Amino acid sequence: MAIREIVLAGGCFWGTQKFLSRLHGVIKTEAGYANGGGGQPTYEEVCRSSGHAEAVWVRYDDRLITLPFLLSLYAETIDPTALNHQGGDHGIQYRTGIYYIDPDDRAAAEALIAALAEKQAGLVGGGKPIVIEVAPLTDFWPAEDYHQDYLDKFPGGYCHINHVKMDRAARVRDPQAVGE
Repeated sequence: MAIREIVLAGGCFWGTQKFLSRLHGVIKTEAGYANGGGGQPTYEEVCRSSGHAEAVWVRYDDRLITLPFLLSLYAETIDPTALNHQGGDHGIQYRTGIYYIDPDDRAAAEALIAALAEKQAGLVGGGKPIVIEVAPLTDFWPAEDYHQDYLDKFPGGYCHINHVKMDRAARVRDPQAVGE
């Protein structure tokens, strides 16, 4: 197994964690607070604009799912043009971001941004700018236990990712993966 790690912010971490955890090749996910600086925040502090993003630490086997494929699926769950909000959630903690641990992963993140920008440019009126933050991971604090795997504990809980995308996550396989 070739374990890799990346941190993704996609709005509310409940749905993002559920979606990512369903992907073939993802080994573990953990909801938390990323790139806000300072010490470990509480959920209440994050909601009061501590500067952290609700994010998910993703550990995956890159023989089963490549980073470009993982990022493309992540991009399907967000509005990459929405600044500091996704779905019904608003605030800096709901920003989108790709926070890399390995500097070599920056290229895959930038390639995704370029592809999304090209798609936007093809829209009538030129579309909107892509606002996904791409940066090295500076800090990550695990969220409180009640946030971990929240939608498994409370299946009817709020989620900005629709059920069709959630169901697809469990079935999709990376065509570039090298195998089990």
